[in-house]
Amino acid sequence: MFEPVLLKNVAVPDSHLLSTYEAGGGYQALAKALREYTPDEVVNLVKQSNLRGRGGAGFPTGMKWSFVPKQVDKPKYLCCNADEGEPGTFKDRIIMERDPHQLIEGLAVSAYAIGAKTAYVYIRGEYVTAIRRLEQAIAEAHEKGYLGTGILGSNFDFAVHIHCGAGAYICGEETAMLESLEGKRAQPRLKPPFPAVAGLYASPTVINNVETLACVPHIVARGADWFRGIGPDKSPGPKLYCLSGQVRKPGLYELPMGIPLRELVEEHAGGALPGRKIKAVIPGGVSAPVIPEHGLDVRMDFDSLAAAGSMLGSAGVIVIDDSTCMVKVATRIIEFFHHESCGKCTPCREGLNWVVKVLRRVEGGDGAPGDLEQLEMLCKGIFGNTFCALGDGAAMGLRAALAHFRDEFVAHVEERRCPFH
Repeated sequence: MFEPVLLKNVAVPDSHLLSTYEAGGGYQALAKALREYTPDEVVNLVKQSNLRGRGGAGFPTGMKWSFVPKQVDKPKYLCCNADEGEPGTFKDRIIMERDPHQLIEGLAVSAYAIGAKTAYVYIRGEYVTAIRRLEQAIAEAHEKGYLGTGILGSNFDFAVHIHCGAGAYICGEETAMLESLEGKRAQPRLKPPFPAVAGLYASPTVINNVETLACVPHIVARGADWFRGIGPDKSPGPKLYCLSGQVRKPGLYELPMGIPLRELVEEHAGGALPGRKIKAVIPGGVSAPVIPEHGLDVRMDFDSLAAAGSMLGSAGVIVIDDSTCMVKVATRIIEFFHHESCGKCTPCREGLNWVVKVLRRVEGGDGAPGDLEQLEMLCKGIFGNTFCALGDGAAMGLRAALAHFRDEFVAHVEERRCPFH
């Protein structure tokens, strides 16, 4: 029987308070790390756990940490990506609102491992409650000696600062987030150099997601073997899944990595609404290609979903039933990406503009022969030709919709109407 790890405190009264967190063993992992491990040993422990980044890319966390140069004449920084702008995703908000000290402890242990004395939490400005809870938690942690100078009697100094974003989706991309932190227009940087070598203020910087950082104290407290014992070997650990859309029991679920998508949707989330059938599921936020109903037996981990032509992404699982027009779904998603494009790369800026025009024409019943082929050509021109993955996400999603539900697109063009109206 799987027991919650990351969400174990969220239903506890006053779970956001330091006293509640300490009563459940909070900050013992930080004390253990400072008392028993060198920074390099913490890095190796996280490497051994096979923790992979929970923000979308799935890059091995310990390996990312190991890229930070040991001897540099610049400060090192830790940045927490709490922007969470991916539609269908709300896991990080729950951690920050309900259990902010779990994140702060994760930040402290991670900063100790990489040699950083300063961390920035880049958070969505709309997350007002999360911001207030984090501010309160940081103040409590300072007062109790978990932040500040000489933490818990050690020679480790560490401070956490909050930076509120202004709603731009592109700030979820790590280098665009760094540009925003520096007070510049948020646009992705050309890599290399990678942030671990030249990140915030051209200094070595590690950027991790909220959920990733929340896993770290548990690995230190319970060991790498325990973490690897949950889920598949290559993508282990507990995972937060955001269920939304046309499903009976939407919400946030913590389950092992690698659970079958069908089990997640039909058993845990209750399946389709009364009288409806599931048509498709988007498994990882709108950047992830849609999976038709017959493909729902795929496991929810990075490698399995990649092999199935999609991706785990942020694990924002959006359920679509048989009453929904996939042309409309595709159009709304592309409109989102077009609106959120930073405009730096021509293929994304101009390509998505044309994709939106053609899709709106098709959806509105004014499509013409050759429109679908034109959409495929535009996707080909966008994919792989941009600085960041925003354009790729848009192109992959539309390609998948065209491949799996082409009959609906054809019906819009040939019948000049939506068959679902």
